[in-house]
Amino acid sequence: MTDSFEGPPLPPPPERASLRDGVRFAFGTLTVLPARITRWDRPAARTGMLCAPLAGLVVGLLAAAPGMLLLVCGAGPLLAAAVTVAVPAALTRGLHLDGLADTADGLGSAKPAEAALRIMKQSDIGPFGVVTLVLVLIVQVAALAEVYADSWVRGGLAAAVAAVTARLAMTLACRRGVPPARPGGLGAAVAGAVPRGSAAALAAVAVALAATAALPLGLPAAGRHAAAVLAGLLAAELLLRRCVRRFDGVTGDVFGALAEVSATAALIVLALG
Repeated sequence: MTDSFEGPPLPPPPERASLRDGVRFAFGTLTVLPARITRWDRPAARTGMLCAPLAGLVVGLLAAAPGMLLLVCGAGPLLAAAVTVAVPAALTRGLHLDGLADTADGLGSAKPAEAALRIMKQSDIGPFGVVTLVLVLIVQVAALAEVYADSWVRGGLAAAVAAVTARLAMTLACRRGVPPARPGGLGAAVAGAVPRGSAAALAAVAVALAATAALPLGLPAAGRHAAAVLAGLLAAELLLRRCVRRFDGVTGDVFGALAEVSATAALIVLALG
């Protein structure tokens, strides 16, 4: 028999997470930037995923900076675009790209949902994943190069808008009614955590801010940037619906795929201008 002393039970965490808790959750789960996660519960997940576009803005600005600097120093738009695309991959340890590849392998398999999820959990990447990964990266670099060729300002703004759209797509995918495909992992932690009204309001704010940021470039540019956000969210929504039907819910890999697909769609729209 051992002596032990147990203090009074700890109070349950509050029903609402603070903005600081949410910011830490967003940066701690979606980036490699130093952010110690202080809470890992549903309120923190809700606030954290509402803060996800803020993490995207920081990633986008950090990605745009070296690309714009290269152009100012005399480099070509292709090099600037390639470096800009590489920075978000480094700031996420390639997790979103890995999620895109795994999701492509899962969707490409002809197996039932449970078997497809097992394929996605494997450490290797199959042919569907490799082809999807290569094509998406080529399209992202090509689209950004088109925008950078116009001006370094437009290129930097495009990088920021694409990164915000990518994380906003994750927020919308966390809305209530979207189930997790597995009982564990990041997907289960955040799935269904965000109220639908909050997600819709955040999307409207993001569209308005993207248009406002591009307004100094002219009204057509403002409209194009708003359309880019909407196109990215539409592409992500189509992929989300497919994944929910195919896997019976979402996983962390699916969130990564949504981010990359939405960013790519936004960049394509911006390149068309």
